[in-house]
Amino acid sequence: MAPLDRKLLRDLKRLWPQVLAIAAVMAVGVMVMIMAFGVMRSLTETRDRYYERSRFADIWSNAARAPKSLVPEIAAIEGVSRVEARIVQNAILDLPDLDDPASGQLISVPASGTPSMNVPVIRAGRLPLQGREHEVAIGEAFATAHGFTLGDRFHLTINGQKREVSVVGIVLSPEYIYTIGPGSILPDDLRFGILWMAEDVLAAAYNLSGAFNSVTLGLTRGGDPEVVKDALELLLKPYGGTGPYDRDMQTSHAFLKGELLQLDTMARVVPPIFLVVSAFLVNMVLGRLIALEREQIGLLKALGYRDAEISWHYLKLALGLAAVGVVVGMVAGTASAVGQATMYQEYFKLPYLIAVQEPSVYAIGALAGFGSAFLGALFAVRRVVVLSPAVAMSPPAPTRYRKGALDGLGTLLRLQQPTMMIVRSITRWPIRAALTTLGISLSGGIIIAGLFMFDSFDEVIDVAFVQANRQDAMLEFPLPRPEAVLEDVSNLPGVLAVEGSLNVAARLYAGHYTRTIGIEGRRDDSVLVRVLDGDTTTDVRPEHGIVLARRLADHLRVGVGDTIEVEFLQLGEERHPVVVTGLVTQFFGLGAFMDLEHMSRLMGRAAQVTTANVLYDPAQELALFRAVKDAPAISGIIQMRQIRRGFSDTIETNAGMMVNMFVIMASMIAIGVVYNSARIQLSERARELASLRILGFTRGEVSYILLGELFLLTALSIPLGFVMGYGMAGMMVMSFNSDLYSMPLLVTPTTYWRAAGVVVAASVASALIVRRRIDRMDLVSVMKTRE
Repeated sequence: MAPLDRKLLRDLKRLWPQVLAIAAVMAVGVMVMIMAFGVMRSLTETRDRYYERSRFADIWSNAARAPKSLVPEIAAIEGVSRVEARIVQNAILDLPDLDDPASGQLISVPASGTPSMNVPVIRAGRLPLQGREHEVAIGEAFATAHGFTLGDRFHLTINGQKREVSVVGIVLSPEYIYTIGPGSILPDDLRFGILWMAEDVLAAAYNLSGAFNSVTLGLTRGGDPEVVKDALELLLKPYGGTGPYDRDMQTSHAFLKGELLQLDTMARVVPPIFLVVSAFLVNMVLGRLIALEREQIGLLKALGYRDAEISWHYLKLALGLAAVGVVVGMVAGTASAVGQATMYQEYFKLPYLIAVQEPSVYAIGALAGFGSAFLGALFAVRRVVVLSPAVAMSPPAPTRYRKGALDGLGTLLRLQQPTMMIVRSITRWPIRAALTTLGISLSGGIIIAGLFMFDSFDEVIDVAFVQANRQDAMLEFPLPRPEAVLEDVSNLPGVLAVEGSLNVAARLYAGHYTRTIGIEGRRDDSVLVRVLDGDTTTDVRPEHGIVLARRLADHLRVGVGDTIEVEFLQLGEERHPVVVTGLVTQFFGLGAFMDLEHMSRLMGRAAQVTTANVLYDPAQELALFRAVKDAPAISGIIQMRQIRRGFSDTIETNAGMMVNMFVIMASMIAIGVVYNSARIQLSERARELASLRILGFTRGEVSYILLGELFLLTALSIPLGFVMGYGMAGMMVMSFNSDLYSMPLLVTPTTYWRAAGVVVAASVASALIVRRRIDRMDLVSVMKTRE
């Protein structure tokens, strides 16, 4: 083994604490990159393969009642490869293990026995047979939530008729990998399920024999979805069509796509932060090592070693350090990817998982790790080249000290000499102090970027589920009903107040911009359900115009006072000019709101409702639930309390995991920066500190001089970390926001102080480790240092 290689091994052994600290930071960057890309590729491959095998549809559309004779015309549209006409309806479920009523969505099984698209994966049993009116297949998540097995029975209300059904199959569907009930924002497998029944049974129950109310289309390779949607809309419009939509607007697919985009953002944003910090640490440690070994470097040059050989020796030290971080990061990233992908498989109800571990991802991770170490070392190694043997073997020129402005300030403030030594050290090496402060503040910023999510979600819960929606439950009707139905609802047991709302499909036009959405009409004097502008105080009322969500207004390029055109899709092609009277910040979906009376006039009909918002007496809850289960006109129920609880539980679980990860990663940065800074200063100032000990300074006073500087830099870094954290939180909010959901940018003082506490704790832990080395410092050996 070459002499320099033996020295390399000795250096790695001697510097192992600093090597591990830097390698840990680098490992986190590599781990997150491999984990995020690995999970993203695995989920994408699994999704694409699942969609292909199950013939997942490309386009969906609904209608009130369309004849099956229309199917050949739909199939003849250019670009259409496959058509499936079906029946989809909502129903109230009366389950033996649940006091409150559940909701279900019924999907017809064609006479052929198996759908030609969105083919369910049979997990147990079979699909219902034609003519078997008491047979149902249910989604696996719904079955698991209730412990249903084949042969179990429960009751459901179909078009006003209550009947008992038996479970003959348990399935998974590509159409419902993320199952959200109407009006909900999160899956609730206990209170909402997907059920399959024979087509002839549903057709007879809903008077749809020879007709359909839902159609799915598959496209040919290269088929233009926009052309197909336009043609399909023309065919279905006379039959109450509500407008076709493609995969991007299909709820289940859209949520999975959004999750994949977030993984992609994480893979591209988080790793560079840790790799840049690791490069900074490598530069700091290696630069100091070269400064300490300048005499040895000069001796090696005098003995004939070339600059390239000596430089490569130090670069190999950095690359050896990087090898540790890369290997650990790869192992941890692989394990995390498998664990995360398995969690996503269960969360998104995928029948299988295709684990994809692409060599290119590992190659990029290794290249990023070694590249960051190489770049960090390169700036330090440049000093080796410029040193001539004669200069290197001589002691470095003493630092020129002169009195600065802070010396007068220290006298004015009557600072003790140990404190003045700390201040002078910072002011005389400002770049080193600034980089250390930046590294520590970065760790604080990362913690804030994780913790702020709890603040934002608390705001969402308060505004969306407490202030804006004050009702206890929402009762859904299968078809629009006259407002008089609210009187019947008010007579249900325990109902204290009831308000109605009408949801209709519409297309909004603003110049050449257009958007298909649902408009909600409600009375301007509603108190149970309000339109709030993203806070708890401003109630925006549409009056004789329309209120739009800000993201929707951005899509349409309109503002308050502008006029748009509204086309109610089930009423023909007539467009109605409506003035935008308000914009609101919404956390879920793209909403549009109108006064019920005004909207009814535009539609040319008396006021109707599709939803009854109910406030009820909790003491009579069970009586109300029994009445709802037996009510023939109610097709679904949404309990706001359960939505709030489910949202809070989901946030606590998912956001909690992310926050813990952010805190651990940030702590590693803080410890890496503080520990390496302290070790470097200890090696630089060992002789100075030993002299102070000989002059009578206590160990505590010596430790104060060294560690006090780091604590002062930590204190200075905290406000900067607050600013960086707020900026990171803002970037995360922008990356998370979509047409499906958004989150407000809110950081409370508690979050700032919690982040500061973690940074201080990490700094103290690092300081205690270095303090032990100060206490064990051999004064004789240190003072023998060659001058």
